[in-house]
Amino acid sequence: MNAVVEPSATPATRLMANALRMLAIDAVQQANSGHPGMPLGMAEIAVALWGRHLKHNPRNPHWPDRDRFVLSNGHGSMLLYGLLHLTGYDLPIDELKRFRQLHSKTPGHPEVGVTPGVETTTGPLGQGLTNAVGMALAEALLAREFNRPGHTIVDHHTYVFVGDGCLMEGISHEAASLAGTLKLNKLIVLYDDNGISIDGHVTQWFADDTPARFAAYGWNVVRDVDGHDVDAVDRALSDARAASRPTLICCKTVIGQGSPSKAGTHDVHGAPLGADEIAATRRALDWPHPPFEIPAAVRELWDASARGAAAEAAWTERFEAYRKHFPNEAAEFERRMRGALPAHWRDAVRSMVRDANRNAQSIATRKASQQAIEALAQALPELLGGSADLTGSNLTDWKAAVSVHADDAGLKGGNYLHYGVREFGMSAVLNGIALHRGYIPFGGTFLTFSDYSRNALRMAALMKTRSIFVFTHDSIGLGEDGPTHQSVEHAASLRLIPGLDVWRPCDTVETAQAWACAVERDGPSCLLLSRQNLPFVTRSDVQIDAIARGGYVLRDWPDATAMKRVVLIATGSEVALALDAVAPLAEAGVAARVVSMPSTTVFDRQSRAWRDATLPPGVPRVAVEAGVTSFWRQYVGLEGGVVGVDTFGESAPAAALFAHFNVTVQAVVDEARRVARGAQ
Repeated sequence: MNAVVEPSATPATRLMANALRMLAIDAVQQANSGHPGMPLGMAEIAVALWGRHLKHNPRNPHWPDRDRFVLSNGHGSMLLYGLLHLTGYDLPIDELKRFRQLHSKTPGHPEVGVTPGVETTTGPLGQGLTNAVGMALAEALLAREFNRPGHTIVDHHTYVFVGDGCLMEGISHEAASLAGTLKLNKLIVLYDDNGISIDGHVTQWFADDTPARFAAYGWNVVRDVDGHDVDAVDRALSDARAASRPTLICCKTVIGQGSPSKAGTHDVHGAPLGADEIAATRRALDWPHPPFEIPAAVRELWDASARGAAAEAAWTERFEAYRKHFPNEAAEFERRMRGALPAHWRDAVRSMVRDANRNAQSIATRKASQQAIEALAQALPELLGGSADLTGSNLTDWKAAVSVHADDAGLKGGNYLHYGVREFGMSAVLNGIALHRGYIPFGGTFLTFSDYSRNALRMAALMKTRSIFVFTHDSIGLGEDGPTHQSVEHAASLRLIPGLDVWRPCDTVETAQAWACAVERDGPSCLLLSRQNLPFVTRSDVQIDAIARGGYVLRDWPDATAMKRVVLIATGSEVALALDAVAPLAEAGVAARVVSMPSTTVFDRQSRAWRDATLPPGVPRVAVEAGVTSFWRQYVGLEGGVVGVDTFGESAPAAALFAHFNVTVQAVVDEARRVARGAQ
C-alpha cells in the first residue's frame, strides 16, 4: 500500500479538492455502487484545470467556443458530476444523491444528452480519448475554415482525463498516433498515473514507457508531474497550451488519496469505502460536514457562472464584429454549429436521385455511393470524408476532396481524412467530430472490418451521433479474397444494434436515397455496399420516394388472382435474384411480389399499416440475402423460406461463389414454390 501523500496546496485549493472528494465518497456510498478511487486521486488535477484553465459557461453548455472536457476514464464519473454541480451547471445536489439510480442525471458513466455539460458518453476505455481527437480535429479544421485575420471565432482546447486502462486499450494507440501525425496542438491529455487497475498494481501487465510512447507519436510530453500539487499541474497546463503539438501530462497520483487505509490499493478502485473508512477519511481531510453538504464559502470558490458568462459575452462581441465583416461566413458557421442542413440541400438530393434514375447504370453500389458523395459534397460544405487506408476500394473520395494533413507549421485544412489502418480509431474519431458539431463525418472500410469498429458503432447509436459509416465489399460477392474478407454475419449483427440505421441498397437509386436518409438523420447510419456491379432497376416516382421507408413493393403480383401468392424479400445484390425469379415462378403457377428492403431498421419504424400493406399477413414469404439466415425468421416466420449463407465463404470469383452456396435464381424459385405449396 502506498502512503497517503500530503497534497501541496493552499487552504482554498485544498478545500476545493476535498469538496470533490467528499461528494464522490458520499454519492458512491449512498448508491452502494461506483468508483471512488479515481475522483479522490484526481481531485487536485481537476482543481488546476477547471479552476484555472477551462473555458466554459455553466449557464450555456452549448456555447460553440467553449473548451471541450472529456472524462475518458468514465468510471470515475462522480468527479465530473461534482465539477458540474459545483461550477454551476444545472445539476442540483439531489441529482448527486441519486447517483446511479433510475432516470437520474448522474448515471454510472457520463452520458451525453443526459447530464448538462457532458460532452461525450464514456465508459468503454480509450474511446473518450479518441472522441477527443475528433473534437480537436473539428476545432482545428473549423478554425482554418472560418477564422479571418483579426477575427478569431474558433479558438478552444480539448482536455482529456485518462487512466491506465484507457492507455492499455488498443484504440488509444490508434488515436494518439493519428493526433500526433496531425499535430493537434489544442489537444491536452492529463494522465492519472496511479499504477492501479481493478486487478491490482499494473506493473505485472502494463510496463510500457508511456511517456516515450507518446513522444514517439510526435506528442509534447510533460513527465513526472505531482498530481496532488495544484500549482505543478497548473504550470504543466500552461506549458501545454503553448505547445505546437498535442500534449500528454503525466501526473503521478495516489488512487483513493485521502482514504487512510485504502489509498494506493485496488480496493478503492471500484467499491464504496464503507461507513468506518468514510468517517476516518472525513477526519483525515478535516471535513466535518455531513454527507452532501458543501459550505457556501467552498461553493463560492468553485462557482464559474460569472466567469463563464463573461467569457461567452466577450466571444459574442467578437462574433458580432466578425458578422459585420463576414455576414455569409457568420451565418454559415451558426447553421453548421446548430447541426441544421442548408435550406436547399434537398434540391441536390432530388437532382442526385433523378440523375441516378435517368442514367440507369448497372454499377457497384460502392461506385453509386461515390457518385452520391460527389453530388452531396457540392450541397453540403460540412461533409468531411475519409477512409481507413482503402480509399481506392471504398470509393469514399470525390473530385473536390482535399486531403487533411500537417506540415512543420501544423495542421492544414481539407475535407478528407486518410485514417490509415485504424478502423476502430476512425469510427470513434467520427463520433467525436459529430459531437463537436460543424461537420457531418463519414469514413469507410470493408464490411468485415466493422468488427474492429463494433464498440464505436454501438457508442454512436447510444449517443445518437450523426456519424456515417461506409462499409463496402458487403458479401461473398467480393470474390477471391476469401472467407477472411467475406461478410456473412455482419449485416445481421449490425441490425441488432438499437438506434443504428443499416442500409444495403440494390442499385444507384437506392444508394442515393440511402445517403440522403443518412445525412438527414439525427443519428448514425451504416451503408453496406457491393464490390461487384449490380443491375439497375426501373421504378416509378412513387417507388423512389418509398425507398426512404426502408422497405417497399418493387414488383407487385401479376394480374392472376387464381395463382398462389408469395412475397420475396431481398436486399442489396440479391434483389436482382428475386426479380429474376418472378417469371419462372409465374410459369409454375406462383405469383411473386418482390419487396426490396434496403433498411430493415427503417422499415421496422414504419406504421403497422405500411408494414402490413408491404408484407400482407398470411401470405407466405421468402427472404433472400447472401448472409446468415436466422435474422430473417422475424420477417418470414418458421414456415417461410430463406435463401442465404450460414457458413464462411470461399476463395473464388463471385459468380462461382453464388453458385457454390446456392444463392441463385433457381434456389429462390424452389423455396418460393415450397412455401407456396405449404400455405395451401
